[in-house]
Amino acid sequence: MHLPFMNAAAYPTLGLKPLPQSKWLDIDEEFESELRCKAQLLAQRHRDVFAALPGSEAAQTEALHMLSDHLLTHFPDRYEGSDQGITLKPKQHWAFSEFESAPLDLAGRLVQEDLCILLPGLAGYELVAASVCFPLRWNLSEKLGQPLGQIHQRVPTYGKRLEQPVDHVFARLRAGYPGLRFNWTIVDSPDLFLDQEKLITQFSPEITATNAGQTLWLRVERQTIRRLPVSGGVLFTIRTYVYPLEQVTQDSEVSAELSHAIAELIPEMQKYKNLLPFRTALLEYLSKQMDNSLLPTRLR
Repeated sequence: MHLPFMNAAAYPTLGLKPLPQSKWLDIDEEFESELRCKAQLLAQRHRDVFAALPGSEAAQTEALHMLSDHLLTHFPDRYEGSDQGITLKPKQHWAFSEFESAPLDLAGRLVQEDLCILLPGLAGYELVAASVCFPLRWNLSEKLGQPLGQIHQRVPTYGKRLEQPVDHVFARLRAGYPGLRFNWTIVDSPDLFLDQEKLITQFSPEITATNAGQTLWLRVERQTIRRLPVSGGVLFTIRTYVYPLEQVTQDSEVSAELSHAIAELIPEMQKYKNLLPFRTALLEYLSKQMDNSLLPTRLR
């Protein structure tokens, strides 16, 4: 279980760390169910979960082959392939030729991660193609073609604290050296596809300190960046995990850390993370989960 709120800052931070290539992608026990969910979304809501600009096909192809090579090398028990296509064992096969116009569409069907390609543009790196089946309250069609600064304009303090470091990292990212960071929030739905409006502030009376463990979930994003050396682009991956809050808070010290992280968030960040509708109930619930004798030293 990933718990990125432990010792978290009150405002957004880049928090990017080096990542071994062998650990670039993650496969776990939710693999089959999440790929089925992706397939269903791509069949029923394709325009909502896949988008690409004309001229991005070469970068998409590069990303698909980088991904395929990684899967065949590191997960041979699940994948086999050739120059013509890739097979998800035991029998699901895709030919690369079937996705010539949208190679990233195929790439997104192979892994649990969502995938975004950004290419250098006049205003910095711009989102040119994406397969995002598990968005956290953002609309893919609205972000397509936008530079990083505009994509993140609603993130509190992004322009002041993060824009220059992010631009610097994207400009200096080397091929073969992926980077890793985590993002987190608390949500009132276990659904992976969340397309509701962000910045909701209306109070939710149905969520109480008594039932918060069953009505709230910790949602974590494992985000990676990796250079596409031929096109000069960056492949950004988002792996989403959703944990029942009652599972997360079985450890009283974890409950204390989460309570502290929420209470310390700047007001703008609490609003951005959509915590306001149930913040009071959540903090009361976490308080009940704590055992003062087990609190971290810095919180006693």
